[in-house]
Amino acid sequence: MNFPIQDTVGAWVPHGRFVVDGRSSGPLAGLRFAAKDVFHVAGHPTAAGNPDWLSSHPVPTANAAVIDRLLGAGATLVGKVLTDELAYSLHGDNAHFGTPINTRYPDRVPGGSSSGSAAAVGAHLVDFALGTDTGGSTRVPASYGGLWGLRTTHGLVSAEGLVPLHPSFDTVTWLAHEADTFERVGRVLLPASAWAPRRLLVPQDAWDLADPLFAEPLARVRDALAAQLGVGAQATRWSGDSTLDAWRQVYATAGAFDGWQTHGDWITQHQPVFGDAIAARWAAASRVSEADATQARAQWAHIRAQVRDLLGPDGVAVLPSAASLAPRRDASAADVDAVRLRTMAITCIAGLAGLPQVSLPIDTADGEVVGISLMGPPGSDLELIRLATRLHPMVQTPHHAERC
Repeated sequence: MNFPIQDTVGAWVPHGRFVVDGRSSGPLAGLRFAAKDVFHVAGHPTAAGNPDWLSSHPVPTANAAVIDRLLGAGATLVGKVLTDELAYSLHGDNAHFGTPINTRYPDRVPGGSSSGSAAAVGAHLVDFALGTDTGGSTRVPASYGGLWGLRTTHGLVSAEGLVPLHPSFDTVTWLAHEADTFERVGRVLLPASAWAPRRLLVPQDAWDLADPLFAEPLARVRDALAAQLGVGAQATRWSGDSTLDAWRQVYATAGAFDGWQTHGDWITQHQPVFGDAIAARWAAASRVSEADATQARAQWAHIRAQVRDLLGPDGVAVLPSAASLAPRRDASAADVDAVRLRTMAITCIAGLAGLPQVSLPIDTADGEVVGISLMGPPGSDLELIRLATRLHPMVQTPHHAERC
């Protein structure tokens, strides 16, 4: 079968142009999806964004569990798309395979590490695409490209057949350009939930980290959700006596140690060539001591309990999905890193707490689009998606409606 995609955005990897047909019937019949090149597909190599990984690992003989779930539901897999190397970035560039085009903002990066997934969905070349989210790798590209995306409750969707980054934080995710498609996939991959939100929370310290253009869309979502739930919003500093940047450092230390335990032997043995930013992260990961990791894990456990206690069984939080619009493709390394650190101070909240977070594409009054997120308690994923898709039409501006 000829490959049916005209890749206008540079999303597909060279070894990823193939088709695997799904069942002829099922809840996802008629939909096409791409898979981030960290998911194994039987008979097709996995590169995880790096040619040295590609050359040093055998071709998989079985599909990742989530691939089988989607094929069994009737969706057709149309190949594999780019990822940042070993998924260790939020930017979306790849020193070996290039930088996919962000159709919404062609002069800006697509965001990573699910860069190819976001680019393919943003260009409407597929209906949805599989990604992963460890420190923000789906929520951030969703925000940068005006897409639907999420982080699932840690461990809720099987990671079997996935090349890990930080197994203690990795989650299986997807992006879509239509709310209906996004929810259809959720109904296949997620268990039912009885969650019903009765409290609305505003983590003010997360709001304060985002650029000013997020302020009005955040308030619009907060107010519409408050009206829908019939409650008032409770604003508080979630980090308490600490800071979200300190939380980010906890995540960075615990995650780096986790990643080095996972990949350190391979990196040491094969000496892979990484792009500069990725190489620096792995070098730093190699220097995280057991003592540092132990301290970070203790802080992580405290943060996890604190956030879960704040949400309780019936809370929903509104927060930005990223700190800014996507960086320009020609931005300096210093500017990129400054944005990354600020964004990760926001995205680390759900990562450290192991919680689901759904990013909605929300327009601004001047025609930009940003990701605004809803976060819920563990296991609330499917109802969180349904809440988001019901809310979305209520929070788009008349300007957006006219453009549509």
